[in-house]
Amino acid sequence: MVDNFEQEILFGDLLPPIAQISKRRAKRDSLLPEGLPEFRVVRSRRRRSSISAYRQGGVIQISIPARMSKQDEIAAIPEMIAMVLRREAKERKTDDQLMQIALELLSKLLPEFEIKPASINWRNMSERWGSCTTVDRTIRISDRLIGAPTYVLNYIIFHELIHLKVPGHDQDFKNYLHRFDDLLRAEAFLEGFEIGCQIGNSGVMSAVNI
Repeated sequence: MVDNFEQEILFGDLLPPIAQISKRRAKRDSLLPEGLPEFRVVRSRRRRSSISAYRQGGVIQISIPARMSKQDEIAAIPEMIAMVLRREAKERKTDDQLMQIALELLSKLLPEFEIKPASINWRNMSERWGSCTTVDRTIRISDRLIGAPTYVLNYIIFHELIHLKVPGHDQDFKNYLHRFDDLLRAEAFLEGFEIGCQIGNSGVMSAVNI
């Protein structure tokens, strides 16, 4: 076992760089516009001049060349965030469109269901893909799915529709769920997406429920 004194000797050299990094980030953030959504900047030696940005696990990740100056980084951050938000706005389905998808799924795959959702809308959820409240028949879909393939979004909506009648995940629920043609494909996509987000964020795996 390493005692506190030995830890200070072993890791003492690491503290100044970490403190300096935090200080530099704080200074950078102070120069940025207020109210920006959560973001993370990743410097890559593989990049020579290109910049990319996308949302990963609810956080906008901005990849820039390792040699980019701090001044150019500060200028690029708001522009790349705005680009991601514009792209998401185009891909984001309205509540009415989400409801239309739900009604079509009910008609096609759950014709015996007499109950229908009262509302379906996007919600900022980082640990669930969707949720359903049976009392008021409301369904919420994680905004992490904005821009996801159609079959993935449909799968999550279908999953929550079943919960209108079946609260848990028992055999009855599974029997209904297997009516969805792209079940395995959708689950594989979501599993891969979640693993990528978790590794990118912290390298720690955690349970995700839907």
